[in-house]
Amino acid sequence: MPHIPLEDHLPGITGLLEYSKSTAQPIRELTQFLLRGPSSLTEAERELIATVVSYGNECTFCTTAHTAAADLLAGESDTARLVKNDIDTAPVNDKMKALLHIAALTRESGKSVSEAAIERAKLAGATDVEIHDTVLIAALFCLYNRYVDGLGTALPANPEYYNTLADRLVNHGYTRLPQGYEHLKK
Repeated sequence: MPHIPLEDHLPGITGLLEYSKSTAQPIRELTQFLLRGPSSLTEAERELIATVVSYGNECTFCTTAHTAAADLLAGESDTARLVKNDIDTAPVNDKMKALLHIAALTRESGKSVSEAAIERAKLAGATDVEIHDTVLIAALFCLYNRYVDGLGTALPANPEYYNTLADRLVNHGYTRLPQGYEHLKK
C-alpha cells in the first residue's frame, strides 16, 4: 500500500512521476539523456547498470523493469540474470565488468569507488566519460530505488506489465507519453 495516494493503475515509478509532474520532468530528462542519449555504451549496457544497482538495492519494481528492458534490448534473457548473480562470471566484456563493479560500489556509497576500481576500468578500455556516466547512472538509480520503495509504491498486479513497460522504455524512452497513462486503466 503506497504511503501517499497514487493512481492504482500506475505501479512503481510511473505513479510517482504522474503524482508530481513538475519534479518528474527534470528526472525524466536526465534519465532519457543518460540511458537513451548518445553514448559509447549501448542502451543494453546502460540498462544493465540500472539493473545491477536496483538489484543491489533490493528494489523489486526497478530490478524487474530494467531487467526486462535490458533483455529486450539484448534480444536474450541470460545476460541480465547472470550479471545480477555474479558480475565476474557474466557474459559481458572486461570493460563492462569493471563498469558494473563501479556501479555496484557507487550503490554502496560514492566513497566506496576506489582508485583501484577506476584503474581496473581504464585498463579494460573504459573512457573517463564512460566512468562518469556509470557513476551518474548508478547514483540516479539509487534515487529511483529509494523514491519507489520509500513511498511504498505498489507492484503491478500482472507480471506482464513489466514486458509492456520494457517495450515502452525501449521504443519510447523515458519521456512521458504524450497521451498520458489513462489508457492503462483496465
